Amino acid sequence: MRILVTGASGFIGRALCLDLQAKGFSVRAMMRKQSSACTDYECVFGELDDEAFLAGALVDVDVVVHLAGRAHQFGKASKNLDAMFSVNRDLTLKFASIAEGLGVKRFVFVSSIGVNGVETGLTPIDETSPANPVKDYALSKYEAEVGLSARYVDKNSEMELVIIRPPLVYAANAPGNFQRLLKLVELGVPLPFSAVANQRSMVSLNNLTDFIRICAIHPNAAGQLFMVSDGDDLALPEILEALSEGMGRKSRLFYFPVPIMSAVSRLLGKAALMTQLCGSFVLSSGKARTLLNWTPPFSSRDELIKSAREFELSGEARRSKPGRSQ
Repeated sequence: MRILVTGASGFIGRALCLDLQAKGFSVRAMMRKQSSACTDYECVFGELDDEAFLAGALVDVDVVVHLAGRAHQFGKASKNLDAMFSVNRDLTLKFASIAEGLGVKRFVFVSSIGVNGVETGLTPIDETSPANPVKDYALSKYEAEVGLSARYVDKNSEMELVIIRPPLVYAANAPGNFQRLLKLVELGVPLPFSAVANQRSMVSLNNLTDFIRICAIHPNAAGQLFMVSDGDDLALPEILEALSEGMGRKSRLFYFPVPIMSAVSRLLGKAALMTQLCGSFVLSSGKARTLLNWTPPFSSRDELIKSAREFELSGEARRSKPGRSQ
């Protein structure tokens, strides 16, 4: 079976290609520019808006895993919403149409849990919960989901569709908020979060790549939407303690009233960051476990410790490079 992975040079794409290759699949990695990854598997280089390139890249492909997209934008680029919707929605739909026309059997679209909002409280959501895409990025992914579902679910299409909404994906090299947490723990400073009693559903990079592989091949995945997580919903203090352990440090958490932190964050214009750190986002991955008989191979605590340990080791490697000031 040949699987084409778009966005293959990215954080998830690189790990997925390596996992698929290790499991015996024929991997074709699609990316915009040359990458060192091309020593490990077949790579093709081009843009999503180049139809001739896409047609060539899709030759003899059985399954597409579509990871490529335009992520969260900052600064001046944040105002260019047309570009985000063009890539995440319009080009995704066009790409799927080309794939169907060339005989691709299954299209796995990796969306975002942001489609369901930014906070859930302590009550888990699942695949039947209403969409609530608050951010533009999530909205662009949701509109792509809607367009794909309208074309490839219950329409007697020759190509099967699978949609995956992962929550925060973590590993030592994860971007975004998890990278900030790692750097915060690395500083070794006291942190005022011992009173935070939230719950967060996350998924380790290793668990996610395993799940994507199952969605690419399992017959019961066809036509389905899945939420996926490690299954261990953790509070912020538990996450920080595991990261501290992985770095060989003592967790230095102290008590500070959460309402006061929330009030201060609003005054400083950091309410969204406070929600990401201290709010709850809990999802149920029961459908994946029941319908696909999938169990996460790795536990959250082990993966968090491993991520922190690898992050610490990578930092030590950088600091020890010749010519770097000590």
